[in-house]
Amino acid sequence: MTTFELLQMLGYVFNILGLLVCIGGLTLARRPGRRLLGRSLAVLGFVIAATPVLLQLFGLVEPVPVGSLPPR
Repeated sequence: MTTFELLQMLGYVFNILGLLVCIGGLTLARRPGRRLLGRSLAVLGFVIAATPVLLQLFGLVEPVPVGSLPPR
């Protein structure tokens, strides 16, 4: 199994976990005393959710080339 295939499988996990962390951070940011912590958690959640895309963007994970279909 290549890292690209593993990243595709774990993409949903990253997205759901990042979404939960982001929502928790935004909920926490509503309180004036916890605003900075909440915003920081929201940014962290966004980064967690965007991890699969960012890894491909920065070239740390290369997509597997797919062969073309034979002519009919």
